[in-house]
Amino acid sequence: MTGDLGRRIIHYREQRGLTREQLAERAGMAPGYVEYVEQHPDTIATGALTRLAGALGVTSGDLLGGGADRPPGPGPAQASPTLEKLGRDECVRLISPGGIGRVAFSGPEGPAVMPVNYRLLEGAVLFRTAHGGPMDRAVRTGVKGVEVKIGFEVDQIDEARREGWSVLVQGPAHLVTEEELPGVTGAGVTPWAGGERELYIRIVPHQVTGRRIHGL
Repeated sequence: MTGDLGRRIIHYREQRGLTREQLAERAGMAPGYVEYVEQHPDTIATGALTRLAGALGVTSGDLLGGGADRPPGPGPAQASPTLEKLGRDECVRLISPGGIGRVAFSGPEGPAVMPVNYRLLEGAVLFRTAHGGPMDRAVRTGVKGVEVKIGFEVDQIDEARREGWSVLVQGPAHLVTEEELPGVTGAGVTPWAGGERELYIRIVPHQVTGRRIHGL
């Protein structure tokens, strides 16, 4: 059974697009040992942990979960960062795997931002929230054919290399009707917060922009 350490190793390895064999080569280990560490909850020696962390470009504390309660990217920026504007196709490619994004909207008490699990479905961003919740009340106009425009953001930060990217999607928030449900329930969207969140919202992208920051 995979433990917390194994899950973090898998997460960072997949985030960097590495196979077990590639990680093992970087860390100077046998691929079978990397597989064992990923799949079993046992602790490992400090030296092996340090080598795995170095191969993944993170700290030993990151693999042990020491940074779980702090915001990402607390260190200094690169000495000479370069900001690159991303085209729409590249933005869509970056967010197409789905995952966690942030929805920005004008709520009952002012501007609000909430994390949501999302998927892309036929070019639109799809996520779930609660009927009658803050987001439902904020985007429900009560007028047929009139939809509120909201923002949706996804980002990825590589703390070790001080690099990352951010994609912003803007468009109308369409509340999926009961008649439309069969077309979206198969997308596999599960709410990050759990609970009874059966209201599907689809954002039709009217504008998609992105930026990537990296070194020279």
